[in-house]
Formats: sequence, structure tokens, C-alpha cells
Amino acid sequence: MLAEEDDRRRYEVREPILIKTPDGASVTVLTLLPKQRQAKLPALLGFTIYANAAWSALDMRLTAAHGYAAVVGYSRGKGLSPDTPVPYEHDGADADAVIEWIARQPWSDGRVGMYGGSYNGFTQWAAAKHRPAALKALMPSVTVAPGIDVPMEGGVNFDFVYSWVPYTTDGKDLDQAHYDDNAHWNGLYRRWYESGKPFRALDELNGRPNPVFQRWLDHPDYDAYWQAMIPYGKEFAAIDIPVLTTTGYYDGGQIGALHYIQQHQRYNPHAEHYLLIGPWDHVGAQRKARPVVNGYAIDEVAKQDIGRVIRYQWFDYVFRGAPKPALLADRVNYQVMGTNAWKHAPTVAAMSQGSRRFYLANDGKALRLADRPSTRASNLTVDLARRDDLPPEDAPPPADVDGRNGLIFTSDPLPAGTEISGLFSGRLEVVTNKRDFDLRVTLYEKKADGSVMQLSWYLARASYIGNRSKRQLLTPGRPTRLAFTNGRTTSRLFEPGSRLVVTVSINKDEGSPVNMGSGKPVSDESVADAGAPLTLRWLPGSYLDIPVTVNAASGVAKAGAPTP
Repeated sequence: MLAEEDDRRRYEVREPILIKTPDGASVTVLTLLPKQRQAKLPALLGFTIYANAAWSALDMRLTAAHGYAAVVGYSRGKGLSPDTPVPYEHDGADADAVIEWIARQPWSDGRVGMYGGSYNGFTQWAAAKHRPAALKALMPSVTVAPGIDVPMEGGVNFDFVYSWVPYTTDGKDLDQAHYDDNAHWNGLYRRWYESGKPFRALDELNGRPNPVFQRWLDHPDYDAYWQAMIPYGKEFAAIDIPVLTTTGYYDGGQIGALHYIQQHQRYNPHAEHYLLIGPWDHVGAQRKARPVVNGYAIDEVAKQDIGRVIRYQWFDYVFRGAPKPALLADRVNYQVMGTNAWKHAPTVAAMSQGSRRFYLANDGKALRLADRPSTRASNLTVDLARRDDLPPEDAPPPADVDGRNGLIFTSDPLPAGTEISGLFSGRLEVVTNKRDFDLRVTLYEKKADGSVMQLSWYLARASYIGNRSKRQLLTPGRPTRLAFTNGRTTSRLFEPGSRLVVTVSINKDEGSPVNMGSGKPVSDESVADAGAPLTLRWLPGSYLDIPVTVNAASGVAKAGAPTP
């Protein structure tokens, strides 16, 4: 009651309304205005499928407290809308309609900025694809890029989106209780894996249809279905408004966030687009940084509050001529883990002064990351039909390097002052007995005391590594070259005596469909398609290029300071 009284004293609270979209659908709009205003205001819009009145009120109150008109729009079918909710497909056009509505309001000065993370980051780019005249700035965080990182990454589908669909589409708000039933969902995914049934059979095992999920499985390529949702190719060239992207080294959505800035810089080299990235996870990179992430206690300068502090510094810079946030000293601004310092570069590629090539070497005694190729291949066999190989349900995460279904390569101790910053890439040469497989490459720092720290990872279906829009099957028994650049970046100053460890493994667990390598659509494959165990011969010329700078620590200059 006290909060409601305070809201009535400080803000003009508008009742939720429905506005029409050009195709005749309806979307819900919520508005909160500061009462003490002497002029028309710029508006900050969050457009979301997460229809939760309490969450929306918190965001709008914070925005109005900073002197902006606060607006939240819900995806069609949510809130008051009588339509059917459909994730991703209509949000760009619907957000465009909301922006045009805002610009016509008597309290609006005609300028709109958009903010928000994950799905709410996607909606910003979806709106920008339509180029609404009133849209003047974006601040997308941990941003989803449909078809790029969700519901699949590198062509590999994820099952966590299976539960997300009913969570967001089963009602006018959110089905939070069912979504939070981890025992149900984890049990479902485990039963599916152990059954050996096709990935599409999740509906059968769950006892109810999930048509949105099935439609996604019908589009394994990055095809026109996905391309219609966000800017594609040269469409980025027309986006000429300021953008601040935030993400984290441990954010599952980092691939999407980097996709947008890299494509924007590629097609519009003069774009005012900034990246802020640190040792944050999916929550910390859009709200307030967690002090410990994946067991790593982050540096003091990484303890930033993005949702409550940097967001409004950014929009004050764009709309009010305030100083730019101090951390944004260049287009790419990244915190080097282990240095308590920030660094800055014009592009993601410029985060490192160069790279060091490590060959996947087999000297007959051990698998090593070496400066020169060996003469022996490194062989791996994985029984794709086996389904009794999951860890116990209550097993803790691995404390050491996770080498399941893979090979582990280890370097000699790296020179003092070694910093790895940027995107790693590779050229892997392989001979396999299958037409396809799902590859995972993971980087770790192994410290002198034996403890490990995961740094980055790459996941892709071999048949999509060359072109995510067209599957290209392998020829069994013939050498294949897989050249890739990772979509995730990292930045870490290695401790003295640390080694680089790399696992090259097959993605086989309950989190994704198991690629049997038959050449059929992977979501339709079952254990009946497994055939003989998968064999891989990683040939001696296989290597990774790691973005390495040596003796970087002595010259690192601190930038910015931790926010309270």
C-alpha cells in the first residue's frame, strides 16, 4: 500500500491499454510518467514476452524516477491481448507499432530508446529491422539472436527451450510454477535421452503437443524463417542509431550479442555501437554483476550495475548530452580477468595483439598442445547408441576438465604475463566414418595448483560449420577440413605456471539431440540410426589459433571504477 501511495504521489500511472498493429492484432501497453515534468519527454521502452505486472512495474518505476516516460509493451497474445502468443515471429512489427504510438502521444518528445536483456534484447533488433523514425537508441543486453544462438547454436538444438515455450505462451502472463518444476523438466530430458527416441518425441514423452518447438525443428538451417526476425546482411547498414551492447564471458547469450555488433560493424563501419563485456553470466550482464561466477571471484572493477546505473548513464548520454559512461573508452570494452582492470579496442578482433598456434599433437605418450604438428593422428571412438552414460542426477559439476566423449590436449606452462583475449579459431582436419557429428571445443586454464577455470567454448554441427544456412554432409572415410572462428570471446591473464587445456569432444548428452551421423534430419534420428560407433581421426595438421598477448600485465591501464 505504501508503495502504491508513493507511486500515485510521484507518478502518473496510466491504465494498461491495447493498441492495434497494422495487421489487425493487439498488443498491451503500460505507461508510467513522472508527475514533475515541465516538458515533453523521451521515452524508454521495454518490449517483452515476459508479461509479469510486478516486473514491469519495477522497471517502469526506475525509468520514471530518472525522468523518462516509462513504457512497457507485451508481445501479442500477452496481457490484455486476445491474440495467440507466438515467440519471435511478430515482435519486430509489433514493437514498431508501439514506437509509432509513443511518438504520437502528447507527453512524448518524439524520441524513443529501447532497453532490456535476453528476449528483450532481441525485440530491440527486431524493431530496428523496421527502422521506426522515432527509435533513437538501443541498449540490448545478453541478446538472443533467433536461429543463431537459440533455439540452436551452430546447428545444434537445445532442449531447454522446450519448457520455455509453454512458460511464455500458455497464458496471458507466465506459467512460472510449471517452468520452475525442475524435477519434471530434467526428468523429461533424461527419459528422452535414455529412451533413444528422436528429439521430436519430446511431445510424446511429455504427453502434450508443443507446436512452436516442432516448427523450430522444421527449420534446422538459418533460413528465411529466421532471417525475417532480425536484421540480416545489408539491413545492418541502415541502422544508424547509437547502440550499447552488454554481455558476459559466461553468458549463454554471448554469441547472439556478438553477432549483432560484428554484423553492425561489418555493414556500417562508422556505427556508434559499443560493447561492454566482463566476467558476467546471463543475469549479471543485464542487471547487477554477481560477485562469484562459476567459482571465480570477479575483480572489483567488474562489479558493475548495468540495469540500474549504466543503463541510465547511457540514455542520459544519448538524450540529454551527459558524458558518455566512463567505461566506454572505445567500441569494445572488456575486463581482463585477474588484472582488476579494463581494456579497450576498436573491434573484437583487436582485443589481442596476435595469436599463437597450437597443434593438436600426439607424441605417442600424451596429447599435447604443441608449436609443431606431430606425425600421429589422435583417435576418438564414441558409442552413439549407448544411453546409460549420464552422470547421476545429483552429481556435482566436474571439478576438473570435463573430457567425456572427447580428447584432452595440454600445453606446457605458458610464459609469465600471458593474456588470452578475443575469439579463438581453428582448422581441424578429420577422417570419420559418419556423415556428420556435433563438435564441442572447450578452453581451460589449468593452474599450477591443479585447479581449472573454464574460459570459453565452441559448439557446432560439423555439417553447418562452413555455412549455417545450408547443411553440407561429410563423406565418410575422406579427410575433411573444418575451419571455424568461435562466437564467444573471453579475456584472462593467466596465473604464473598455468597451462592451457583444450578438450575436443562430441556433444552427446540430454541437453541436445544426439547426432547419429546418418545424414537424416538430426531431430528425426533415433538409436536405430546409430550403426557402428562414431570414429574420428584428428589428423596431425589440426590446430587452434589462440588470441595471446604476452607480458601484457605490466602495461594494463585501469579504466573506470566499480559502481556502488
